[in-house]
Amino acid sequence: MTTAVTFEEQTNVSGGATMSGRRTLRAYAIEAKYESLRMLRAPSFGVIFLSIPVLIYLLFGVVIFGHALQSDPTAAVAVFTGFAVFGIMGPAMFGFGVTIAMEREQGLLRFKRALPAPTAAYLVAKMLMAMLFAAIIMITMGIAARFVAHVPLPAARLIGIGATNVIGVLPFCAIGLFIGAIVKGAAAPGFTNLVYLPMMYLSGLFFPLPKALAPVAPIWPAYHLNQLALSAAGGSLPGTKTHLAVLMGVTVLFSSLALRRLRRAE
Repeated sequence: MTTAVTFEEQTNVSGGATMSGRRTLRAYAIEAKYESLRMLRAPSFGVIFLSIPVLIYLLFGVVIFGHALQSDPTAAVAVFTGFAVFGIMGPAMFGFGVTIAMEREQGLLRFKRALPAPTAAYLVAKMLMAMLFAAIIMITMGIAARFVAHVPLPAARLIGIGATNVIGVLPFCAIGLFIGAIVKGAAAPGFTNLVYLPMMYLSGLFFPLPKALAPVAPIWPAYHLNQLALSAAGGSLPGTKTHLAVLMGVTVLFSSLALRRLRRAE
């Protein structure tokens, strides 16, 4: 009798038809919690992606160009937002692209579908993990910018930039998801870098691009997120709706393509 009841309850949960809203939210929360803990405890992921952005920002924003930036507040803000966008790109793209490719190859996605849990919990957990990493990165970089680099930004502006970038991880999650859905695990780091590295330099995050390359910058979502971050910093930049539309379009397009591919593959 106990076995039959247990099986029936598991069937109802996996089907999702009788799963209450509270239990559904709890399932999402548990999945997100352990996904975040897993990535935070992985030195090759957590330590690198949480420490590298703030360390590189301090190197360039304080040690190398600190004196010049203190005399040019506009440049100081632009350097901060550029490195902030660079910082949140990595956890999103690699957290999806590499881990999904490897887990898909190992059969984990098929196993997850058989578990009594909401179907989308696996991907939502990875998305929340990327947002958590982005939040931690923005907190550490905000502290460095305010108290070490002395960037002339009030706390409210720093919070606005942080919120923009935390939400702004979504298009990079979508790109990583697409890469993870179409390549094998061993090839995923290389393919992710093929997108990550050109976008990092050609989107104009760190320095103004030459005139010959300037038209290339709007191709990359990092450019549009950086423009929104600059607007959150107080800059009166035109085209906010366009930047939002591009980022939303990238998110929807690559998520749809990736999910379609994952359904066909499984």
